[in-house]
Amino acid sequence: MNAIKAVLESWQQAVVDENLDNIMRHYSDDVVSFDAIKALQIVGKNNYAEHWKYCMGLCPGGVIMEIHELAIYEAEKVAFCHYLLRCGSVQDFGKENAGWMRATICLQLEQGQWKIVHEHFSSPFDPETGKAIFDAQP
Repeated sequence: MNAIKAVLESWQQAVVDENLDNIMRHYSDDVVSFDAIKALQIVGKNNYAEHWKYCMGLCPGGVIMEIHELAIYEAEKVAFCHYLLRCGSVQDFGKENAGWMRATICLQLEQGQWKIVHEHFSSPFDPETGKAIFDAQP
């Protein structure tokens, strides 16, 4: 579990640093993402890199990415995690624009390294209005 936690912490730091190369080194070439932003699904590391560029462009003042309530389930060659994620950006004058999301991450051991093969980020929504609920609290 320590190896999986280290991968997630390294990924989280790469996101906060907005270092695309370091973000992408955590993913398998065949990653499939069900991201909460824009696309229904993103397939492949190159396509996901383009999506990450878009997402980072939405955060001109800096990225907020905090993992909370992390649970890790690990087997010999696969693992999955779920956690609550506080994410968003720092806006002008240091004001935060962040909310809570849910995350499920699946990893696979590839040539001795844990790589993310699937991510799923989501926000709860109000079925009466169809709008995402970004101010839900854990």
